[in-house]
Amino acid sequence: MPTVAKDGMRGLAVFISDIRNCKSKEAETKRINKELATRLSMDITKRNTFVNCYSSFYSGTMLTIGHIEAVNLLSSNKYTEKQIGYLFISVLLNDGNDLVNLIIQNIKNDLSSRNPIHVNLALHCIANVGTREMAEAFFNEIPKLLISKEDIDQVKQSAALCMLRLYRAAPDLLPNGDWQNRVVHLLNDSHLGVVTAASSLIHALAEGNPEAYSSAVGFAVNRLSRIVTSTYQDLQDYTYYFVPAPWLSCKLLRLLQLFPPPSEQARLIECLEVILNKAQEPPKSKKIQHSNAKNSVLLEAINLIIHLDNDAVCPLLVRATNQLGQFLNHRETNLRYLALESLAQLAQCDFSREAVKKHLDTVIQALKTERDVSVRQRAVDLLYAMCDRSNAERIVQEMLAYLEAADYSIREEMVLKTAILSEKYATDYNWYVDVILQLIRVAGDYVSEEVWHRVIQVVTNREDIQGYAAKTCFDALQQPACHENMVKVGGYILGEFGNLIAGDQRSAPLIQFQLLQTRFHLCSSTTRSLILSAYIKMINLFPEIKTEIEDVLRSDVLQKNSDIELQQRALEYFKLSAISASNTEMLATVLEEMPPFPERESSILAKLKKKKPAAAKVIESPTNEDKAKSLPVAKMSNDPPIPQAAPQQSSQDLLVDIFATPNTAPAPAAPSADPSYGMTNTAPAAAAPSEPPPLIDSHCQKFFLKNSGVLYEDENLQIGIKMEFRERLGRIQLFYGNKSSSVDISSFKADVGSIEGLNISTHQEAPNTITVGSQFQHIVNAETTKDFALFPILSISGIYGGQHLSLRIALPVYMTKFSATATMDANQFFQRWRGLEKPDQQSQAVFKTTSINREAASGILSSCGLTVLEGVDPNKENHVAAGILHSVTTIGVLLRLEPNAPSSMYRLTIRSSVPAASENICRLLQSHLQ
Repeated sequence: MPTVAKDGMRGLAVFISDIRNCKSKEAETKRINKELATRLSMDITKRNTFVNCYSSFYSGTMLTIGHIEAVNLLSSNKYTEKQIGYLFISVLLNDGNDLVNLIIQNIKNDLSSRNPIHVNLALHCIANVGTREMAEAFFNEIPKLLISKEDIDQVKQSAALCMLRLYRAAPDLLPNGDWQNRVVHLLNDSHLGVVTAASSLIHALAEGNPEAYSSAVGFAVNRLSRIVTSTYQDLQDYTYYFVPAPWLSCKLLRLLQLFPPPSEQARLIECLEVILNKAQEPPKSKKIQHSNAKNSVLLEAINLIIHLDNDAVCPLLVRATNQLGQFLNHRETNLRYLALESLAQLAQCDFSREAVKKHLDTVIQALKTERDVSVRQRAVDLLYAMCDRSNAERIVQEMLAYLEAADYSIREEMVLKTAILSEKYATDYNWYVDVILQLIRVAGDYVSEEVWHRVIQVVTNREDIQGYAAKTCFDALQQPACHENMVKVGGYILGEFGNLIAGDQRSAPLIQFQLLQTRFHLCSSTTRSLILSAYIKMINLFPEIKTEIEDVLRSDVLQKNSDIELQQRALEYFKLSAISASNTEMLATVLEEMPPFPERESSILAKLKKKKPAAAKVIESPTNEDKAKSLPVAKMSNDPPIPQAAPQQSSQDLLVDIFATPNTAPAPAAPSADPSYGMTNTAPAAAAPSEPPPLIDSHCQKFFLKNSGVLYEDENLQIGIKMEFRERLGRIQLFYGNKSSSVDISSFKADVGSIEGLNISTHQEAPNTITVGSQFQHIVNAETTKDFALFPILSISGIYGGQHLSLRIALPVYMTKFSATATMDANQFFQRWRGLEKPDQQSQAVFKTTSINREAASGILSSCGLTVLEGVDPNKENHVAAGILHSVTTIGVLLRLEPNAPSSMYRLTIRSSVPAASENICRLLQSHLQ
C-alpha cells in the first residue's frame, strides 16, 4: 500500500505538470482524456463532465454546458460520481447562477443522509459556493449537525467551518435557537479538529455579540489549560515541531480577548504563566518552524495579558515586557517587528510602563540601524507610546535627528507624533516653539497645515512665549533656505507680535517688512495673501513704515495681478490704509490683536486618529504624573479658542476651520487665524452673534447622480433645485414655495456664499416676501477656480407667523458636476496611467458590496461625468473610465474598478495630477458604489 500511495502521488504530480505545460485547450483535453482512460471507468456523459470541469478550471474559463449532467451526478450513490458532481459545482458555479436552485434539494438529501461521507461532500460544497442563496437554504439545517450526538467528529468539524463561511456571507440570516447556547460545548469535545473549527466559529459569532457567548470563557480556559500542561507526546497528532496544538492555542487565546476578565482568573493566570515559562525553555529543535510555533503562542498570550491589565496579572505584564525585550536584538526580522508592536501595547499599561521604558536605548538604536522600514515604523510607534515627561525631550530630539534620514513613507506620521509629544510634555513652551520650527526646517514638505496652524494657536494663547516666538521666527526667516511653511508661520507671528521685538535695531519694523518682502515673490498665492495681511497689520503696529508698505500695496504687480485674491486684498488694504489717515481709531479697531482661540480637540491629534486610531489613544490616557504636571493652557485634549466673527471667509483664506469634516462647510462663527481676520473684529468678543443653525446636508447624497429635485421641505417651506453645468460654469435655479394656506413669509433673505475653489454670484435675487401658495425662482451662477470638496451653503432667514426662520442648507454641487467625457484607446490610457504613479496622485479604496452588477457600476460612472472605456483593460471584468474636470486648468482623471466576484470585494483606484481631486472622487464614488 505505501508503494501504491507513493506511485499515486507521483502520478498526480506528473499529471498536474503536464496540464500546466499544455499550450492549448485541445492539448489539455487530450491529456485529461488519456488520464481518464487509464484510471477511470465511467460512461461517456460522466467522463465528459469531468473533462469539462478540469479543462475549464485549468484554463480559467467558465463553462455554460454540462450543468444538468453535474446535477444528475449528485443523485448517484457511487462516491466517485457524487464527488465529481460536487467538484464541478464547487469549482465552476458562480454567484447568481440558476443552477443553485436545482442542486439545493440534492444537497438537502445528502445532508440528511446517514452516510457521513455524503454529508461531508454536501457541507464542503455549501462552504465552497458560500453564497447568500446557500445561507438562506441551509442556515437552519447545519446547526442540527453541529449539536447532534450521532454525527461523527469529521461531520461536526465540517459543519462548524461551513457555518462560519455562511455567517460571513450573510450575518443577518443567522438563525436563533438553542444551538447558540450548546455550540460553546464543542470547545470541550474530545476531538481537537472539532475544537479548532468550533473556536473559529465562536470567535466570529462572539465578535458581534459577546454577551450571548460569554459561557465560552470557562470552556476555553479549561481546554487551554489541558493543552499547555500537556507534552507533545500527549497530543502527538496535533503537535507541530514539539509545540502542542499551536494553532488551537492561538485561537483560544484570541477568543478570550473578546470577553472581559473572568471573575475567577486563577486557572487562566496559571495557563499564562506556563506559556511564559515554556517560552524561556531551551529550544527542542533548531528549525525555524519550532521557534515560530512557540513564539506565536507566546505573543498571543501576551496580547491576552495586556487585555486583562489588572492587579492579578501585574507580575505577568512585567515578565512579558522583559521577554519581549530579549527579542529586540533577535536575528529574525519578523520577531523584532512583533516584539516592538507588542511593547507599544504594553507601554499603555500602568503596570508595565516602567519596564518598557528600560528598553529605550535599544529602541532608539533599532530606529537608527534597522534595515527594514516596517520595523523602523514600529520603533517610532513604540517611542511614541513610551514617551512621558521623564524622557520626552530625549525622545523628541532623537526623532528630530532621525527625521532627516527617515524614509519618505513615514515622515509625515513622524512629524505629527513629534509635534504632539512636544506640546503635551512641554514644561517650557519656548522649547515647543523650537521643536516645531525645527520640524519645518528638517521636513517642511511633510509638515501638514494642522501642525503649523497648531503652533500659531498655542502662541496666540500664551503671552509668555509670543516675544520668543517672534524673535525665533525672525531669525528663521533670515536663513538662506527657508521653507514656505516657515514663511507662513513667520508672516503670521510677525504680523501679530512683531512689535514685541521691534525695540531691537536688528529686528526694527522696516527690517521685518523688508525680510518678508524678500520672501514674497518666492511663495505661492495663498502664502502671499497671508503676507499681505501681515503688511496691513504692520501699518497699524508701525505707522513709521506706512509709506513703504503702501508703495507695495499700490504697485501694478499687485493691483493688476491676475490672481483675483491678491488683487482684491491689495486694493482693499491700500484703501483701508488711506482711510486710516483721517480715522486712526478705526484702523486700530479693525486690526486689533486676535483674541485667544476656543478650546477643542487638537487638530494634530485628530489627524493622527484618522491615520492610526490605535496610536492616537496613547496620548489620551496620560499617567498621574503627567496629569499633575500638565500646564494650564493649550492642553493636548483641547485646542485654544477660535474667535467669533461675522463676515464670511474668502476663497483663499489660509487658516480655515481646520476641524471641519469633509462634505461640510466651515461654520461662519468659527473663522480662521489668518491675520486678515483681525480686521473683522469691529465689536468685542462678547457681542458675537448667536450660534448659527445646524447645517442640513442629508439630501446631498441623492443629488450625486442627478441635477434636480426637492432640496428641502417642511410644513411651511419647500425648496426645489435644478442645476445645469457646462465646462467650468454652472447655473443653479432655486425654487422657494410657501406651502401655507394663511401666512406669508416676510423679510425673506437667501444667500449663497463662495467656497475655496468655487465662486458663486447671484444672477437673480430672491424675493423679500413669499406670499401664501406662491413660488419664486432664485438663480445663482457658479464657476470653478480649482478642485474643491466642500459644499456651498445656502443661508435662509425670514419671519413666518411671528417666528424667526433660519436655515443653513448645503447645495449639492460636486466637483464631478463640472466634468466632461474623454475618449482614448488602451495604449493612451495605460501610458497616462503609468505617468501618474506618485503616491499623492493616486487614491484607492477597497470595499465589499453585493448591491451592484456590471451594468449598474457602468451607469454610476457614466452619470458622474466619466467615460466608460470598453475593451481597454485586459481583464474584461474590470471597469475602466476617464474624464476631464474643468477648472481654471483642466484636470484629467483616470479610474479602474476591479471586482473580485467570489468575495464580492471591489478595489477602486483613481489617479489624477491633482491629489485632492483623486481623493475626493474616490471617496464620493465609493459611497455610491457601496
